[in-house]
Amino acid sequence: MKHIQRKMMRKLGVGAVALSLLLSALPAVAADQDKNMLELRLQSGSNTAVVNGQNANITKPYSKSGALMVPAGVFKKAFNSKIRLAEDNVVKITSGTHVVSLTIGSRTAWVRGHKVTLPAPPEMSAGILMVPLRQVAEGLGGKLEKNGAGIIIRMEAQEEAGTVAEETPNIDNDEGKTQIGNSYYGWSMNYPTGLVIGQGGGDESISTFMDENSAYYMEVHTASQPVPLNADDLLQQLVQAAKETGETVIDRKSFPKAKVPYARVITKDGDGVLWENRQYYDNGRLYVVYFSDAKATNYKDLAQYAGLLNSFKTSFNAQDKSIKDLSTVVGGTREAGNPDYGVSLSIPAGWKMDDQRMQYESNDGSSFRVKITSAPADGKLENWGQQLQKWLSDSFVSTAYEAQKTYPLEVAGVQGLVQEYRYNFGDGWVKEYNVLIQQNGYRYLAEYAVPEKVSKGNDQFNALISSLQIDFQTVASNFGQLEEDDYLTDKTKTVKKTSKAYEYTVNIPRYWTAISDQFELGDVEYQFTGGRFSVKIDNDQSFELTVSQLKDFYDKQAKNYKNLKVEEVKDVTFAGVPAVSFTFHRIEEGIGYTGHQLVLERDGKTYTVTTTLNDANNTAVQSNALDSTLNSFNFVK
Repeated sequence: MKHIQRKMMRKLGVGAVALSLLLSALPAVAADQDKNMLELRLQSGSNTAVVNGQNANITKPYSKSGALMVPAGVFKKAFNSKIRLAEDNVVKITSGTHVVSLTIGSRTAWVRGHKVTLPAPPEMSAGILMVPLRQVAEGLGGKLEKNGAGIIIRMEAQEEAGTVAEETPNIDNDEGKTQIGNSYYGWSMNYPTGLVIGQGGGDESISTFMDENSAYYMEVHTASQPVPLNADDLLQQLVQAAKETGETVIDRKSFPKAKVPYARVITKDGDGVLWENRQYYDNGRLYVVYFSDAKATNYKDLAQYAGLLNSFKTSFNAQDKSIKDLSTVVGGTREAGNPDYGVSLSIPAGWKMDDQRMQYESNDGSSFRVKITSAPADGKLENWGQQLQKWLSDSFVSTAYEAQKTYPLEVAGVQGLVQEYRYNFGDGWVKEYNVLIQQNGYRYLAEYAVPEKVSKGNDQFNALISSLQIDFQTVASNFGQLEEDDYLTDKTKTVKKTSKAYEYTVNIPRYWTAISDQFELGDVEYQFTGGRFSVKIDNDQSFELTVSQLKDFYDKQAKNYKNLKVEEVKDVTFAGVPAVSFTFHRIEEGIGYTGHQLVLERDGKTYTVTTTLNDANNTAVQSNALDSTLNSFNFVK
């Protein structure tokens, strides 16, 4: 089924894990023996297991870090356990009232409400979720014993739990639910028996589903669509999307007279899998439904799912108790945070969420993030605040930056420090609040930035920071020494980079962020506040042609656009090699910046070294760092 996984990763990366989990969760096999005692026999390296007296094919178990890793699906196959994928790759395996909660890639697990450390983390292997056998089996109530033929797990048949254990709030009791949907995004559809809820996007704009027997896979996407679209517009978009992804359109149709007009196409992807894709426009939103059946051989085979697909509605009846609501929005916010760091908070429902990096963004330009670093042994909160202020003054010219006020504030039960300031890259002033907390040897920096044109910026900051909760013991339990605070990096410190393939060295400031730093592969790029440095190497295009093209480009740009001024084009020597230097100034979307390009040739290769620096960030510290980097560029044998 790898073709399904590749298709899902193209449409939705996180969906691949969800389907892989379901591919391993095969239907349970009825036991021929005592109905009250279930049994599983397996051994490392064998793809044959004995499930309640019957042979069954499974993915081969293997040993890792002293643990026998087995496909998660064997627990459903042998013991009729339930498997669900919750947020952030958390896998819930339940049997009756027994619950095991695992996180893919993490050795931390919860077994019957108790935190345990696994000998090896759950992992994806060839598209199948593999988990440590002993901890999961015993957590579900099984007993293990070894014999010459491998391992035997016996478990009494578990009755369905009437209520869900408190330690597993993400596992839902769906009794009586015949429809499913999302109240925040306003859609619903039928909830057939066997429909399994997969993992979607953190902001709930994407929902994934699959059949418990892996018969089909489905996604529902929602996005803002300010410009109304009719059925023909929707059809054109679907066809164009199919062309762009290399799919073959088998059938297409628009439905302009439907209650909510929509369009539908059936396509075949490069792996031969048939997909039915639909688009609806309603309520200022675009709704997209993707549906596939890996076993379908003719587009007409998808007609068997018409009942499910035709049940999709761009509405959600909150009064209908038969609808299972996938939305977690309460009072206009949803819960966010990262449990590995002990951080939780409430984020406005419409914001983009990245809980892994604890970064959150609004469409109006507002953003909030939490950064955790280790505190220096002698570090004090006040000194940290002074260092942050210096970083700002080093990064912004005086006319583009203004420190406003600093004051104490209790956050998450401890005393913190708030710094308010404003800055302007050239496209408008932004107000930023830095909240500094230092506790138990770690520093917590919460940053809220909002364009000053957003009227409710201060109220939003108060709401966000009031909702911020931190368990200060968690970081020390899960981490040791964390990375250095970006703001404390000495801007004069550099690291020497070498490209043996292209025979040069260059000293890169440590405070720059690498966008691409594969020096042996050719092109490299670094960014910093308001600036950029890059090296591009062309093995095929000559020095003369590159220079000619750049001169022509700048000449045309200067004539056609008043926001670009070519200040200088001259012959220079760079790194001991003749070169041509281009210097220009440009204003783009209100942001002015100066750019330099140096073109040179060595051993048949054309090198283009480019730097840019915003007017608002052209401080002595930043410009000196760029100059030092250029001066450090040298060719070596």
